[in-house]
Amino acid sequence: MLAELRARARDRLEPAHWDFFEGGAGDERTLRGNEAAFERIRLVPRVLRATGPRDLRTTLLGTGLAAPVLVAPTAFHRLAHPDGELATARGAAEAGTVLVVSMAATAPVEAIAAAGGPWWFQLYLQPDREFTAALVRRVEAAGCRVLVVSADSPVFGRRDRDHRHGFHDLPPGLACENLRDATGAVRSIAMDATLGWDDIAWLRGITGLPIVLKGVLHPADAGLAVEHGVAGLVVSNHGGRQLDGAIASIEALPAVVKAVGGRLPVLVDGGVRRGADVVAALALGADAVLVGRPVLWGLAAGGAQGVQTLLSHLFEDLDRVLALVGARTPGELTPDLVAAR
Repeated sequence: MLAELRARARDRLEPAHWDFFEGGAGDERTLRGNEAAFERIRLVPRVLRATGPRDLRTTLLGTGLAAPVLVAPTAFHRLAHPDGELATARGAAEAGTVLVVSMAATAPVEAIAAAGGPWWFQLYLQPDREFTAALVRRVEAAGCRVLVVSADSPVFGRRDRDHRHGFHDLPPGLACENLRDATGAVRSIAMDATLGWDDIAWLRGITGLPIVLKGVLHPADAGLAVEHGVAGLVVSNHGGRQLDGAIASIEALPAVVKAVGGRLPVLVDGGVRRGADVVAALALGADAVLVGRPVLWGLAAGGAQGVQTLLSHLFEDLDRVLALVGARTPGELTPDLVAAR
């Protein structure tokens, strides 16, 4: 089913737009490594566990989810479908999960909020603090529940596919709608190599929203994040789109989980494609996973219905794998269900 969705999406998208969604940084070693790392994982099931009907539901930072799977922040959804993030929001809501809205969304957060269920917002802290504060106030007013701050982008990774196509700007009529300033002009996202932990303290000082730090791979950074009062972490290498050669997210997960020591929730993204991947991540200590590119395949192939279908298929697969490893709920998954890699 997933391969069919991917093929349909590729057929429907312009080559430059397909490569924007699919591509990674440099030689794409990390992009390939995310999926390859899951391929190497082997599960060690338990038997005769009387699992009965499974219950996939969970609660994360106050938000109830039908399953521990969220929609990862990805940019420019209107390149995939005319309804863009509005369709993604509707599909995620129908599936019973959270959409993490990208700062580079092609629909305004107010319209996204009206279209679907609970949502979080992904933020790059901007050098212009006044603009950043105004954006935070805007997403708060629109009903955002959590801020997800990307910390892995002091500069843009070089994405050779985009350079080959000359793809640098959105087509006429499309814009990053949440980057409009007070004059109505659309700003570009500015990467900032001067960011430090003091900037997280500044952000905590201007908002009461929980702050989840995305892009953590090193356990020392996980410990620092706990000390600096963040509400959660996403173990992520940006889908292989920033540092080519970075460790696969699932490989970095156990050390981050150990450093956190249960003091805050840990999520992971990068390469999640099937129920067994979700089970492996949860068994290794993640509280939930985020899924990016497959959601875009569903969006391109079938709009809101395509997103809902993709997520429902993943949830059904997760339910099946839970039963096969001998667990009734995600909380029953433990590290001993994963073979030494």
